[in-house]
Amino acid sequence: MKLGILGGGQLGMMMCQEAKDLKISTFIFTDTEDSPATKFSDEHIIAQYDDFEKLEKFIQTCDVITYEFENIPYKTLNHIFKKKPVYPDPQINNIIQDRLSEKKYINDLNIPTVPYLQIEDSNQLSLVEEKFFPAILKTRRLGYDGKGQTVINSLKEDIYIEKNDYILEKRIELKTEISVITVRYQDNSLFSYKPIENIHKDQILYTSTSPASISQELQTKAIKWSQDIIKSLNYVGVICIEFFVDKYDNLFVNEIAPRVHNSGHLTIESYNVSQFQSHLRAVCDLSPISPELKSKAQMLNLLGEDIYKYRDQKKIEKNIYFHDYFKKEAKKGRKMGHVTKILT
Repeated sequence: MKLGILGGGQLGMMMCQEAKDLKISTFIFTDTEDSPATKFSDEHIIAQYDDFEKLEKFIQTCDVITYEFENIPYKTLNHIFKKKPVYPDPQINNIIQDRLSEKKYINDLNIPTVPYLQIEDSNQLSLVEEKFFPAILKTRRLGYDGKGQTVINSLKEDIYIEKNDYILEKRIELKTEISVITVRYQDNSLFSYKPIENIHKDQILYTSTSPASISQELQTKAIKWSQDIIKSLNYVGVICIEFFVDKYDNLFVNEIAPRVHNSGHLTIESYNVSQFQSHLRAVCDLSPISPELKSKAQMLNLLGEDIYKYRDQKKIEKNIYFHDYFKKEAKKGRKMGHVTKILT
């Protein structure tokens, strides 16, 4: 079995690492030189995602194809899909790449999101009622880790935006943020990991703790809604649904990540089967394994120069697991690695 992976980042890297244990050969297609995944894959090609000549070799060599980030051009995914199995289905990605269509899809399942409006320019923004603020203006496409987002507390602020496709999300009184990792196999087997509690720093994920310190009622609801979404999409592989919990314990879907997820890194040490192995087993049609929590855990993202604290250590203390993404330049806010601490 040869698995093709579009994208060469750390998610692809950890898929390649798990694939070796499953005797799955991996082939990375990435547009980035010296990317983490190419250090662990069996083969790789570095080319633009619209280089269809290079894609052809990738397609012909692989048995099945997946991707490690959602902003692969739909045209590329659909081209591959006509020739080889692609999981998740490119049409799913087409929905999720646009924040507006994503939220409409979720609401059509009778699952709540925070209130939002469609915005195209400054004039349209100026007509929004003041009571809708504070709010967050987000580009409809290509935003992640806080990119493409602007906080607007009031229309009294001097705001000018370029004409573009946006959504304006009302800010809620946030109690916490959680995520649910779910996997669906080709035989329709369906499993969810316990909800994970997330803390962000400058809009970038900083820590994830499992299991989340929320009520049993919220846990049950979050898992049910996650499974409702994945079944409705007829999705194969691992998906992450991110949620907001407000101060009244109301639950809202924030967004869908159609891939393995940063908050799920702690599953490598804290579960009998990691999110990465679950994804590989699902897309390669291997036998299902039900995830079972072995221990409570907390993951810490190492951003920028935080990585050197661990790279320079000769010995890591017990119950702490260090993962280096082998990136050379430690830019501010860049995810360079992570550590997972097993909580006793």
